[in-house]
Amino acid sequence: MSSEKYIAASCAIDNGIVYVNGAPVFENKTVSISEFLDKAYQHFEIGYPKFYKMDNLSKLGVLGTDLLLKKNFNAHDYKPDEIGVVLMNASASLDTDIKYYKTVSDIPSPALFVYTLPNIVIGEICIKNNFKGENAFFVFKSFDGTFMARYVNNLFAENVIQACICGWTELLGENYKVVLYLVEKKQTKESWLFNEENINKIYRINNG
Repeated sequence: MSSEKYIAASCAIDNGIVYVNGAPVFENKTVSISEFLDKAYQHFEIGYPKFYKMDNLSKLGVLGTDLLLKKNFNAHDYKPDEIGVVLMNASASLDTDIKYYKTVSDIPSPALFVYTLPNIVIGEICIKNNFKGENAFFVFKSFDGTFMARYVNNLFAENVIQACICGWTELLGENYKVVLYLVEKKQTKESWLFNEENINKIYRINNG
């Protein structure tokens, strides 16, 4: 069996537009990030009420993952512990940290406090999709395709995972950008070889 891994699908959310496999599927540039996420949730009929209780970073991750997998993934091909999630961003959970800090002088908000760790977005993704495999969240100044390719390929090489959702989930205030990749061992006519070059190429394509 080939040791190569393939990018089966991609999803990007940036500047009021949602892209799936490079094609725009939803647009609303006239509202705040909170309104945009709620409108996108309703448009795609995700049907997950807990979505409204999440912080914006988790909403971005859950929305992006849902669209990434919707037509491109069969979870029944894998056991829950064979599916991993590896994400990175530049601001960690700072967007929620700032909002939580503003409540401390009055009544600290438990609803905000639970989101003051960046890897909570992975937890929300895993809970919704019943993923139980290896997961990790890293903080870099900018997207690092070299690190992502090496880290995820190593997980496959060690037989830790058989599929992976990975990528960039950045949010601070009204500035946000998500680029997610679905990585599997099987190749299709539409898939890209999973390597540093193609990871960065897809990221640049979606760098609106």
